[in-house]
Amino acid sequence: MLPDRAFFDSLADAARSQTLPRFRVGTAVTNKLHGGFDPVTEADQAAELAIRELIINSFPDHGILGEEHESIGLDREHVWVIDPIDGTRAFISGVPVWGTLIGLRSGGRAVMGLVDQPFTGERYFADGSASWYSGPDGAHRIQVRDCGDISNAILFTTSPHIFSTAERSQYDRVESKVRLFRYGTDCYAYALLAAGHVDLVVENGLKPYDVGALIPLIEQAGGIITTWDGGRPEDGGSIIAAGSRAVYEQAMDLLADR
Repeated sequence: MLPDRAFFDSLADAARSQTLPRFRVGTAVTNKLHGGFDPVTEADQAAELAIRELIINSFPDHGILGEEHESIGLDREHVWVIDPIDGTRAFISGVPVWGTLIGLRSGGRAVMGLVDQPFTGERYFADGSASWYSGPDGAHRIQVRDCGDISNAILFTTSPHIFSTAERSQYDRVESKVRLFRYGTDCYAYALLAAGHVDLVVENGLKPYDVGALIPLIEQAGGIITTWDGGRPEDGGSIIAAGSRAVYEQAMDLLADR
C-alpha cells in the first residue's frame, strides 16, 4: 500500500517543526568534509529523525535512504528517499530557497515526492499521476511550460563553481544560449520548473536524496529529468531537467558537444 497526501503532509509538518525554529537564529554548523566545506546542522539531523520515526511506525516494511542517518532496507519494494534540508548552505545563510525533500521509490523508480519550503509556506507534491502546489497564493495543479526554444529559456544552476573543468565547458555552452540564467536556488529551482516559472536546470554531483523527490514532481508536471547521458536520474549524478522536449534536446546537444 502506498501512502496518501495526508501522510506526506504529516512528514513535512514533522520536519518543519524541527527546521523552522532553527532558521535564521544562528544554529550550530558542523563540517562533514575534510579539506572542503559540506555543512550539516542540528536541524538537518533532527528533521530526518522526525521523518524516519513516522515512516517506521506507519510503514515498517519500507526502506529508507536518508542523507544524515544510516539507510535501511534499500532492497525493499518501497524505499523512501529523504533530504531533510536540501540547500544547507542557503539555510545557514538565511536564504529561503532550501527545502525538505521527501520522495518514494517503488520498484526502484521514483513515483511520489514532496518539496516543502517552511519559511515561505510553499509545498509542492507529486501524487503518482499529477503535481500540485499549495502556498500563500492558494492551491492548484501545476504544469511545466513550453518556452519554444532555448533562446527563450530561463536556466538555473546552484553554482557554476561546482563543475569540473570539462563539465564547466559543457555547462557554459548551455548558459550562453539561454535568455536568462540564475544561480543559488538548490531544490527550489526544480519546483519552479515544475510550476512553469523557469525552463531548464543543469547541475552535477547530485546524490540520490538530492533528486528523489524532484523526479516525480518534474515528470508528473509534464517535464523531463534525466542524467546528462539521457539515463534515469534516480541515482543522481549530472542532472538536467527541462519543461519541454525541444529545449531538453537543444540543451542535451550542447552538453554532448565536446
